[in-house]
Order: sequence, then C-alpha cells, then structure tokens
Amino acid sequence: MRKLFYPFFAGVLLLSLVFPSLADTIRLKDGSVIHGQVVGFKDQQFIVLIGSGTKGRRSRTTIYVEDVDSIEFDATTGDTVAANDSVPMSQPQATNNRVDNTPTTNSTVPNTTPTFFTIKVAVRADATNNGWTNSGLVVRKGQRLRITASGRVSLGKKGFSNPAGVPTLPDPDKLMRNEPTGALIAVIGDDNDDFLFLGARRDFVAQRDGVLFLGVNEGELTDNTGTYDVVIEAEASGSIPR
Repeated sequence: MRKLFYPFFAGVLLLSLVFPSLADTIRLKDGSVIHGQVVGFKDQQFIVLIGSGTKGRRSRTTIYVEDVDSIEFDATTGDTVAANDSVPMSQPQATNNRVDNTPTTNSTVPNTTPTFFTIKVAVRADATNNGWTNSGLVVRKGQRLRITASGRVSLGKKGFSNPAGVPTLPDPDKLMRNEPTGALIAVIGDDNDDFLFLGARRDFVAQRDGVLFLGVNEGELTDNTGTYDVVIEAEASGSIPR
C-alpha cells in the first residue's frame, strides 16, 4: 500500500502547491464528501485544510488513505484520481515524440590487426635453379610480408656470409651492386629484375603479383655451399586491402 500511493502523493503535492487557493473535493468510501485543500501526505494520511480562512486561520484534518475513494482537484477539471486505481510504481518521464535521426555508432571496434601465416624456406647459396629458391608462396599486390633469416653460407673463394651480407666484399657481378655481397635478396615473379634486398630482416608490401623467389646477392654461385634459414610471415588474403 505504501508503494502504491507514492506516485499519487507526488501528484497531490504538485497540484496543491501550484493551486493553493482552489478547493479540492475528497470523496470517502462511506459516501461522505470533504471540500478542502490537500497540503501533505504523511504516514499514509492526507493532510487537508478546511474552511475559507477569512480570519487567517483554517482547520486541519487528516484522512487515512484507505478511507479515500477519490480526490478531485479544481485545478484539473475532469481529472479524478481514484484511490483504488492501479497506480504505477513510478511516474514515467515526459517523452519527446521527436524522432532522433542521429546515426548510431557501433561500439564494437573492428579487429584491424592483420593475420599472418608462416612459411619456412631453406635458401640455397649455389647455382641450383639459376641461383633462385622458389619459396612456394604466390604473393598478391598489397600483401604485407615479414621475412627473417639466419645461418651462414660459403661464397667459395670470397669467404663466408650471413643473410645481412658482407659490405666490404667487392663483387662487380652481383645482382644488386649497391647492396652487400652474399646478402639475402628476393624477386617477385620470374619475368622481371626488380630485386629486393632483404638482409637478416625486412617488412615490406608486395608491389606486384607473383611467386616469391629468394637468392643470394653474388655473381659467381658455382662454388657456393650452404643455405640460409628463412621464415616468411605473409599476411592472410582476407586482410589484404582491395
């Protein structure tokens, strides 16, 4: 019962404060009618002022809520609140019927981290297959590649090299003359000479489609031996921008 009439009491107080000079009509369940001003609600009782107050004083009475059938407020003609009506536990806020056309934003942040798969290749330093090792990977333009290499190979009379190459070792016949001799290099496709210096590590984006070939930057391969151990991390095709 206490929870049932809290919203009703809120309305009573609001109307009694806004229209203090108007008479309210309280109808009781026994059929009697009281004309006065509802000024409060406490301990499940309505506090009502009775009389015109011509001499500056008005009588005060209390009415238990369970005795009230309805209350009519002069300020709201035709609005009658019945004490036994079902009243919601809380009054809803005034709603604005305007449609909000502001586009909603998705709070879910898409996963922008690309997915990579790994290929391991042993790159021969000798002249087998014209000095190129087929990695088995067909790359696409725009695909990101991360390549790391380790190991040591023999360059015959020139000595030894690691994937980073030997900058001080001269070789006028090497494919990339401005890069260290014996370094790990690559080319995409078998129909071009757009060679790529890889060294011990390189991240890059493929500029064309084709098979990735790996080799050693040296002019005389016939006396070479050994292999570089290469790990290729290639961006999965679903992550490649189109």
